[in-house]
Amino acid sequence: MNRFYFYRWCILGWLPLLWLGGLAPAAAAPIPGRTTYGFNPGWRVLVGDPKGAEAAGFDDQTWKAVTLPYAWNEDEAFRKDIKDLSTGVAWYRKHFRLPAGAAGQKVFVEFEGVRLAGEFYLNGQRLGLHENGVMAVGYDITPYLRPAPQDNVLAVRTDNDWDYKERATGQTYQWSNRNFNANYGGIPKNVYLHVMSPLHQTLPLFSALGTTGVYVYAQDFDIAKGQATVVAEAQVKNEGVGPRTFTYEATVADGTGKTVLTVPGGKTTLQPGETRTVRAQGRLADVHFWSWGYGYLYTVSTKLLVDNKVVDEVKTRTGFRKTEFAGGLIKLNDRAMMVHGYAQRTSNEWPAVGLGVPAWLSDYSNGLMVSGNANLVRWMHVTPWKQDIESCDRVGLPQAMPAGDAEKDVSDRRWGQRLELMRDAIIYNRNNPSILFYEGGNESISAAHMQELKDIRNFYDPHGGRAIGSREMLDIAQAEYGGEMLYINKSAGKPLWAMEYSRDEALRKYWDELTPPYHQDGAGPPYKGASAAEYNRNQDSQAREDVMRWYDYWHERPGTGTRSSAGGVNIVFSDTNTHYRGEENYRRSGEVDALRIAKDGYYAHQVMWDGWVEPEHPHTHLIGHWNYKQGVVKNVDVVSNGEKVELFLNGKSLGFGQQSYRFLFTFKDVAWQPGTLRAVSYDAAGQKVSEAEHQTAGPAVALRLTPTTSPAGLRADGTDLALVQVEAVDAQGRRCPTALNMVNFALSGPAEWRGGLAQGPGNYILAKSLPVEGGVNRVLVRTTTQAGNITLSATAEGLKPAAISLKSQPVMVKDGLATQLPGRDLPVSLQRGPTPAGPSFTVSRVAVPVKSATANSNAANAALSFDDNELSEWVSDRKEVKPWIEYTLARPASISEVAMKLTGWRTSTYPLRILLDGQEVFRGTTTRSLGYYTATFAPRTGQTLRIELTGSTQAKDAFNITELEAPKVPTAATDQPGPPGTLGLVEVEVYEKAPGALAP
Repeated sequence: MNRFYFYRWCILGWLPLLWLGGLAPAAAAPIPGRTTYGFNPGWRVLVGDPKGAEAAGFDDQTWKAVTLPYAWNEDEAFRKDIKDLSTGVAWYRKHFRLPAGAAGQKVFVEFEGVRLAGEFYLNGQRLGLHENGVMAVGYDITPYLRPAPQDNVLAVRTDNDWDYKERATGQTYQWSNRNFNANYGGIPKNVYLHVMSPLHQTLPLFSALGTTGVYVYAQDFDIAKGQATVVAEAQVKNEGVGPRTFTYEATVADGTGKTVLTVPGGKTTLQPGETRTVRAQGRLADVHFWSWGYGYLYTVSTKLLVDNKVVDEVKTRTGFRKTEFAGGLIKLNDRAMMVHGYAQRTSNEWPAVGLGVPAWLSDYSNGLMVSGNANLVRWMHVTPWKQDIESCDRVGLPQAMPAGDAEKDVSDRRWGQRLELMRDAIIYNRNNPSILFYEGGNESISAAHMQELKDIRNFYDPHGGRAIGSREMLDIAQAEYGGEMLYINKSAGKPLWAMEYSRDEALRKYWDELTPPYHQDGAGPPYKGASAAEYNRNQDSQAREDVMRWYDYWHERPGTGTRSSAGGVNIVFSDTNTHYRGEENYRRSGEVDALRIAKDGYYAHQVMWDGWVEPEHPHTHLIGHWNYKQGVVKNVDVVSNGEKVELFLNGKSLGFGQQSYRFLFTFKDVAWQPGTLRAVSYDAAGQKVSEAEHQTAGPAVALRLTPTTSPAGLRADGTDLALVQVEAVDAQGRRCPTALNMVNFALSGPAEWRGGLAQGPGNYILAKSLPVEGGVNRVLVRTTTQAGNITLSATAEGLKPAAISLKSQPVMVKDGLATQLPGRDLPVSLQRGPTPAGPSFTVSRVAVPVKSATANSNAANAALSFDDNELSEWVSDRKEVKPWIEYTLARPASISEVAMKLTGWRTSTYPLRILLDGQEVFRGTTTRSLGYYTATFAPRTGQTLRIELTGSTQAKDAFNITELEAPKVPTAATDQPGPPGTLGLVEVEVYEKAPGALAP
């Protein structure tokens, strides 16, 4: 039986009958509604595999007491190379009692995820085995519970062996990979307990329960009028002893809690053991559409009423937005959006903590992306945990959600594992509005595999407005989006965006070669035989590289022709405990460091990305600092979206900068003087629109501590964190950008030191003394379960000390159950406002269609050079001394640009001339690129365009992408150079200047 139809058979047919044996007796009248409890408090952990640890009476009093989320090897995060993170078996146990009134109710436990495999027991009875290490899992624990006030014991045996094999098949999991999927073992995610009526809406936990839960979506959008139809579907199960008749109802509350829509769903009768999906829908007016930087969320309450009394209620926090993926464009709420953001490791980890941070810190990290004007995060390789997904909802950060993979398509059971994980991830996360893309693979997959994934999406999330695709997939019709890792792809059909561009690394400590500790750009150990110059940068250089690499995509943005690039995401946002190249044992490609302190590249992106396609708000950033020694002369770089930039030193103009890559303005050989360096940008009319400045700081005289905590306050729950910044400042309170002072910390009160990170032994993980770098660093302090006053003090030789006081608030926990749920009380961010009305780009040039093509060799393939398929190409015969290809345009036009993707674009340069109706309009040599080369010339009217090779091609790798896996066998249109002496064209586009019309 086809796997997809097997799923459908399960969910619609026989599956409900399996649960008849687990019915609980109706011993007491059920309590109304349902209650979800936080199940994170009161766990005990032991690393090892003691015999009998699943038994209720096993003695665990000597085990370590923890609050979840907790990875038992968290101390190693950033201390060890990813491949050396400790693995093995660890047991987690929890004692708890049921709440009063739970008799006769159904009780389920929900784990957001364990790493890698988890075997679950309640009171010594085995519940099941969950092995994929990524997705949530839940169990019906009703049959094995002891009623209040008796104790219950939940025990979980975890195993995070890198090479763990699925027990039933002996097959490993493709995504358990030592390069990218940091192995934080145990239970590093949240756990919940659900108490509900035997007549209830199911949980979206398919793998063990076989249920799909509630599905909320909107349709029939009218963005201009602010209207949409809201649909709420709920899978309902009757696990009582007799038939039940209920009324289904859905209400919608806005962000203030006000009910703005109530819709009935009619009456339904379910027999014992029967499961059915019910539906309600209604028209919602004055909709606040969820958008980039506008995390507006509604609460949709779906209720089951019996005799006008609520017996079950599920509250789904979600948002409504319209999407479209066509014409090479991505549209959100009818507005074209060129994606720019980050490919972020799904672990999204922090030093000495791993991924298990409180929800507010997820908001802090993900919100920084939005503040830096990122409009997409592409989580890499595996599905992020629910906390990060919900965080993106709140901060207004669109996201691409993978399931699980490595770097290639697979077959047999490994593909089955990927299908099941995608199914489970879609069901679990389909109500989260921030998910715009489902990713089927970090590398091309077959058309048949893409269709299988698409079938799953179509069945479980047919109305969610999410495109499903994979990396590459340029010519796979089943994929709804694609794009290579770092090359510039363009399309007039499905949107194509780069998924991991700008791969170089830079430690935040290194400003430039003129600043202590004087890191020369390109210094460092070789990687795979290539010089460190190919990957290792300082901050100045990395920021410039970010501008240069983004320019390639921006140049081919929407509005530049029928075919366009849908954008790209930079790898990575924060430094990560994963695959690296350098002295440090972690990757330093982040635009912020592991404590989320910004590097200069972060601000460069903030300038270039402040718009849906074109920059919409003026921004300027001065790269670097202005604390040097007398006699230093250096180039000063400014990133600005203004039209020109003027530099002032102590009020004196140094003239206007040399513009390159649209956003980079360079001032050559500026002699350092102490004082104020100020960059002022102007628009086309010469009006000042933005500015930035650096002031020379004096010598450091004091330390300053600045804490950041949750908007809800610091909680004594054993897992909350305070992020504390330490700075070395001068007498005026200005940070000293060259300070490298060693700082000694002392902590007192009910808190645990988790520390920070710096360059040095063990990366200073958990050290009580660590240096500031560039005058700043950060440390983490974790609360205990005891509330009280916490004091953190910092001292450094020769500097005035600093201290702060924090107070952690008590958290109510009774019998192992908490009523406060992670992230539920966090505010949303509306910082960018609703989706702007009107067009997001101006049409700058218009493509003139090509009617036909011929060539002096291989003419039968000439049409492949303008077929909107970057996996096809025309290449001349090497026997031709002067190869040429000629295009007949659909109409005479005033041509001024010809864009070409040439075979071997990364490595080869071609001496060319271009003729229009026999007259030469361009002669020159193309440059190596990550995609397209554009020949620009004075406008000339004609209808026949010829491209000729005038000399010898040269091949040299301009980018030396040494970290990639072994190169593929060259096929059509690869980045490999063509045969010597040939002219090869993947795509050619011919342009005339636009008359100034706007596009949507």
